[in-house]
Formats: sequence, C-alpha cells, structure tokens
Amino acid sequence: MQHALELAHKGVALASPNPTVGCVIVRDGGIVGEGFHQYERRDHAEIVALESAKEKARGAVLYVTLEPCSHQGRTGPCTEAIIAAGIARVVAATEDPNPVGSGRGFERLGQAGIEVVTGICEEEARRLNEGFACWIRTKKPFVTLKSALTLDGQLALPERGSNSARNTGRRGDAERITSEESRAEVHRMRHASDALLTGIGTILADDPLLTDRSGLPRRRRLLRAVLDSKLRMRPNSRVVNTAEGDLLVLTAASLRSPKARKLQDVGVEVVRTKSKKGRMDLPAILAELGRREMLSVLLEAGPTLNGAALAAGIVHKLVLFYASKIAGASTVPFALARNFKSPGFQNAGMRQCGPDFAIEGYLRDAYKK
Repeated sequence: MQHALELAHKGVALASPNPTVGCVIVRDGGIVGEGFHQYERRDHAEIVALESAKEKARGAVLYVTLEPCSHQGRTGPCTEAIIAAGIARVVAATEDPNPVGSGRGFERLGQAGIEVVTGICEEEARRLNEGFACWIRTKKPFVTLKSALTLDGQLALPERGSNSARNTGRRGDAERITSEESRAEVHRMRHASDALLTGIGTILADDPLLTDRSGLPRRRRLLRAVLDSKLRMRPNSRVVNTAEGDLLVLTAASLRSPKARKLQDVGVEVVRTKSKKGRMDLPAILAELGRREMLSVLLEAGPTLNGAALAAGIVHKLVLFYASKIAGASTVPFALARNFKSPGFQNAGMRQCGPDFAIEGYLRDAYKK
C-alpha cells in the first residue's frame, strides 16, 4: 500500500479534477502490475495496473489507494475489470468520497466473491484526496491558507531605515522572511493546488508572480485568482504581464468600465461576482472556482483577506511557516478579523523546513458529512 501511495503521488496535478489514485498488483510475493491515474490518459489506476499485469493478475492481490469505481463515467466500472481479470483479493486504503459510488464498489466486489480489506494507510490516502472529497460533495474547492510569519506573528519585517512597511503595508522591497527551503515547499504546495487565491492588496504591495515554479509536471496551469473589488489591478503588474489564460480577476465593479476593458484587452479574464456591503462574497467566489473544476485552492494573502476567509469559515487547513526572526513591531499582522471564533485546530503537526518550521492543522474536515 505504501508503494501504491507513492504511485498515487505521481498523479498530483495530473489527475485533477479526478481523484489521485495508485494501484499495485501482487502475486506470489512479487509486484506483477502497477499504475496511477492521469486525467488525460483516461484509464483509472486499476486499469493501468491490470493491463501491465495481464494474465498474472489471475489469483493476485490488488492494492489500491481508493475504492474502485462501480459506475460508468468517462471510462467503464473498474470493479467489472477487476472481476474479469480474476483478482482474488482487493486491499483498499479508503472508500470513495463520491456519494454516487461510496461503498458500492466494495459491495460489487464482495458479490463477485472477491475478498475486500479496507482501512490500510487510510489517513494518508484521505489527505491525498481531500480536495476531491470537498469538491465532489460541495462543488466548492478545499481551501488551504498558507502564510510566512515572524515569531511574533507578522507577515513582514520593517523596512530598513523606513517606517513605510508599518504605515502602508507595502512589502515590495522588504526582506524575505523565510528560507529557500520554505519557499521550495510553498512551490510544492502550489504544484499540488489547482488555483492560488490572493487579494489586490498583495498584488499592489509585492507585485508577485504567483506561479508554480516547482518544476514538476502539471496538466493545467495554476489558476491565479485575484480579488479586486474596485479593479485597481495595474496592467503593467507581473501577474498581468505573464498571463497566459491563467489569470482570473474577480470584482464587484462593472465589466463595462474602462478599467475592466483595459485588463481584458491584455488577455485577463475579469468576472463580476456577488458582494455584500462593498465586500466580496467569499462563498460565491469559491462556487465560481468550483464551477471551473478547481478542487483545491491555496490562499496566499495579506491580513485583510486572511481575516475575512477565517471569519467566513471557508478555510479547511492552515499551514504557517515560521522563521527565526522577530519583527519587533506591528508591521503586517497575520489576520484582521472582527468577531472571529476559531472552530479549533485539529490534527496539528510541526515539521522542519531548513532553519524554519511549519505548523499545519485543520479547521474543517472535508470528509465530514
């Protein structure tokens, strides 16, 4: 099963909007077939593994990270292929989170006389597909809020010889907080995400690229989504200059305004969404991203959007990178949210990233019914 999970990880950014799945077929103590799912190649991991095993699959054990499907989709039911191949035993990490097929694959295999074992390495398998689990049930993406912080909870260090960071929040020339190791991990997180969401404040302050520079393969370009209620986006900003069908500006302003047309003329997609009292409607924005089959969203923003997202209850997971630095002043706080009541931090863990450390945990469970 560990090998099946390793195979599944090869499908990260290649399987979406389908789940990421790995499969291994074992006979007489040796691997006779294996595979993982890639959306463009259509075949599910089980089919890829069965085709590589051929006749050796008869009487073998099939290990798979997700319950085999029993319904007709882009491809035929995997359960029927498993039965036809003569597999004797199926070991699965977790059941399908899709309500259409949950439990039915196991039931069909059992009816055919195939022994089914479940729950092996379940937690790792569930984490691998938490984006799919969230989207298939709610049609909205799984949201991870990522931030880089000083030990005293600031998103930026004061600019040397200047109070501008404190007064304006502009961080374009500010010293980087975290290490190269942490930044490399952030790019791996971007690679595993379908979209990156930020606010116009971050664009104006930092002029970032917001691209996936992990160097790892992906089927779709990382969608860069920017909340810009008044269309303050500069046409000469780096996100605009590098847009290749992967930049989405979400606004409350009119799409017929000169600002909107100027952005559209240079290839930026501008979409008007709901707003409440002058503020962007975050659940409506997630619904728009979900409609575009964005299963997972990485939120990289400043204190205003961080606070709004936490207050709106749309954040599933927090990943906070802490550097061994102290700002020593209130420069740019992590989040600004009135009347925010934390639901509690679940399954918290800590890991080292070079000289930094990262704390991650969950605010919401994507699998909870």
